[in-house]
Amino acid sequence: MTEQHRKFKWPQPVKGDRPRIWFGGDYNPDQWPEDVWEKDMAYMVKAGVNIVSLAIFSWAKLEPEEGVFDFAWLDKVIDMLGSSGVAVDLATSTASPPMWLTQAHPEVLWQDERGDVCWPGARQHWKPTSPVYREYALTLCRALATHYKDDPTVVAWHVGNEYGCHNRFDYSDDAKNAFQLWCKERYGTIENLNKAWGTAFWSQELNDFTQIIPPRFIGKGNFTNPSRLLDFKRFSSDALKSFYEAERDALAEITPDKPLSTNFMISAGNMTLDYDDWGYQVDFVSNDHYFTPGEAHLDELAYSGSLISGVARRHPWLLMEQSTGAVNWRTINERKEPGQLIRDSLVHLGMGADGICFFQWRQSQAGAEKFHSAMISHAGTDTEVFRDTCELGQDLRALTEEGLLDAGVVKSPVAVVFDYQSQWATEHSATPSQNVHHWTEPLDWFRALADVGVRADVVPVRGDWDTYEAVVLPSLYILDADNSRRVRDYVAAGGKIIVTYYTGISDQNDHIWLGGYPGSIRDVVGVRSEEFVPMGDGKDGALDHLTLSNGARAHDIADYITSVEDTTRVLVTYSGDDPWSGMIGVPAITVNAFGKGQAAYVGCRLGRENLALSLPELCKAMGIALPDSAGSGNLLRLERLNQETGQAFAFYFNRTRDKVAAQLEGVPIIWSHAEVDASKETAILEPNGVVVSKGTRK
Repeated sequence: MTEQHRKFKWPQPVKGDRPRIWFGGDYNPDQWPEDVWEKDMAYMVKAGVNIVSLAIFSWAKLEPEEGVFDFAWLDKVIDMLGSSGVAVDLATSTASPPMWLTQAHPEVLWQDERGDVCWPGARQHWKPTSPVYREYALTLCRALATHYKDDPTVVAWHVGNEYGCHNRFDYSDDAKNAFQLWCKERYGTIENLNKAWGTAFWSQELNDFTQIIPPRFIGKGNFTNPSRLLDFKRFSSDALKSFYEAERDALAEITPDKPLSTNFMISAGNMTLDYDDWGYQVDFVSNDHYFTPGEAHLDELAYSGSLISGVARRHPWLLMEQSTGAVNWRTINERKEPGQLIRDSLVHLGMGADGICFFQWRQSQAGAEKFHSAMISHAGTDTEVFRDTCELGQDLRALTEEGLLDAGVVKSPVAVVFDYQSQWATEHSATPSQNVHHWTEPLDWFRALADVGVRADVVPVRGDWDTYEAVVLPSLYILDADNSRRVRDYVAAGGKIIVTYYTGISDQNDHIWLGGYPGSIRDVVGVRSEEFVPMGDGKDGALDHLTLSNGARAHDIADYITSVEDTTRVLVTYSGDDPWSGMIGVPAITVNAFGKGQAAYVGCRLGRENLALSLPELCKAMGIALPDSAGSGNLLRLERLNQETGQAFAFYFNRTRDKVAAQLEGVPIIWSHAEVDASKETAILEPNGVVVSKGTRK
C-alpha cells in the first residue's frame, strides 16, 4: 500500500488544561430554551464532562436563509461551555440541508435504483456527487472556520456526520457521470474495464465510458454483473470520501492547527463504507458504536473496538457515540442492563479509546430520536443512568491521573483479518449460499479464541497482519495477487496461518481463481476443493449439517476437498452422516508444512461453539500456545502498557452470567459490579462486572 495516512493529530485541551481522557457527548442546545442551558452547564461539571460535539444538525439555524449566517446563539453556547471547562468538537452541520436549499435546488436530492427521489423529511437526503450541494456545504464550512478559527474552546472539527448512513447509494445522473469518471480513472481504457467486469458474459460489452450506468433496477429476480456491482460499492464509498475530503480541506486551509475527524460506524456487521480506506484521511479516528443486544453484547463490542484500533493503526481513537441505554431504531429497543453503561465504556477504553462520548447529552423531547436514551433522560438527573454517568466521569478522571493516556494497547500474538470488500462481494445475490458472508466469520473466530483464553487483534487486510505470530484468514473471499503473495511470504518465512472456507476464491475484480479452491493459495494450504457443499435450505431430505470426527458440527457450507499434498496432515474428517452425502472421510481440518511455516485449513463453517471445540487440537498441531488454566475463557482481559515506564493497566471483564473470579495483576484502581478482597489480589466479578488494575511489567 503506497498511500500514507495523514499525520496523527489528537484534540488538545484548552490552553492551561492538562491532557485528559475526553468525556462527553453530542450536545443539541438549539432543541432547548436558553434557561435549560445554564442547568446543562452545572450538570456537565457534576458529571465530569469535558468535551461535547456541537451543531451537528444545525445548518437551518446557522444559515436560516441563503447567505445569511447567524452565529450569535452558537457563540453564546460555546462561551458558556468554555467557562464551564468543556471543550467543543465543532461540527460542519452539513449532514442534512435546510429546507430552503432543497426547495431551491431539488437536484441535490439522491435517487434510488428505480429513480425515485429521496425527499426531505428525515436526514442525509443529499447526494455526494452533486456539485450544487458541495458548493453550498463548502460555503458553510468556510464561514464556520473563519468565524471560529481563533476560538480556544473549539479543539477539533467534526466533519459531516455518519457519512453514508442513509445516502450510501445514489443512482441519479450526477452519480452516473461521476461513476463514469471514476471507472475511467481506475481502468484507463474501456478494454481494461470490459476485461475487469467480464462483460463478455450476457453481451454486456461496452464501447465507451459514456455507456456506463449505475446498477439501477434490472427487474425482480434478475442478477446484476457482480464485478460492476462491486466497483459501484467502491465508487460509492469513494464518492462520499471525496465529499468529506472537500469539507476537510476547506476547514484545514483556514484552521490548520485544529485536528479533523468524522464519525465512522464500525461494528461487526456494518459495512456501509470501507472504513479502513477512510482511516487514511482523518487526523484521528472517531467511531459511533451501538451495542448488540443479547449474549454477544460484550464480545461484539470488544471485537469492534479491536477493529477500530486496527483502522486507527493503534493510535488513540475517540468513541464519538454510544448509548447510555436503549436506541430508537430497532424493532425492539432493549435497555442496557445495570452495570453495562460503565462496563461498555471501559471496554472501548481498554481497546485504545482515549475519549468516551455518548449520543446524546439530553434526551430529545420531540423528533425521530426522542426515545433514544441519553446522559440526562426524560426522567431527569435523579436516575440510575445519570448516577452511572457521573460515576463513569469519576472513573475516567481517576484513570487519567493514574497515567492511562501514556499507555497503548498491548499487541496480541494472534491476528484475525477483516476485509470490507470481501464482505461487499459476498453480498451478491448469486452465490453458493445467501446465508454465507464474510463478516460473520471473523467475529466467530474472535469469540472462539476468547473462549479458549486468547484475546485476538482484529486487523484490516491492508494492515500489518503479517507481523503477528499467528494469523486467521476467515472467509477472505477476495484475495488479490498482492495479498496472496503476502500470505505465501508470511508462511514461507515461518508464520502460522489458519485459512477457512470461502477464502482466496476471487481476485480484486471478483474473477474466480481457477484450479480449485482456495485458488490463489492452494499451494500454501496444501488442499484442493472441487465444489462447495451448501447446507440447510429447508428442503426435506436435503443436507442440513455435517458431523466432524472430533464431534463438532458444520453448517451452512463446506468444501468438497478431493486432494491433499504429501506435506499435509489431516486432523479432522467428516463422519457419521448419511452415506449419500458423499462427505464421509472427506478432510475437514488440515495442517500443511509450507516453507518454514505452517498453514491450517478449516474447510467448513463451524460457528463459535464448534470452533472453540476444535481449537485446542488445531493449535496443538500448529504449536500455538493456549492458556493452561480452566475457565480462562470466562474473562476477557485487555491490557494497555506504557512502553517507557512499564506501567500496565489490566482490564478484566466477566463474559458470563455467573460470578467469575479474577487473579489480579497489580493494584485494583477501578471496579464496578465486582468485589475486591482485602488483599486486593483477587476479585469476584458479577455479571457485567469489570475491574481495572495497575501494575508494572518487568
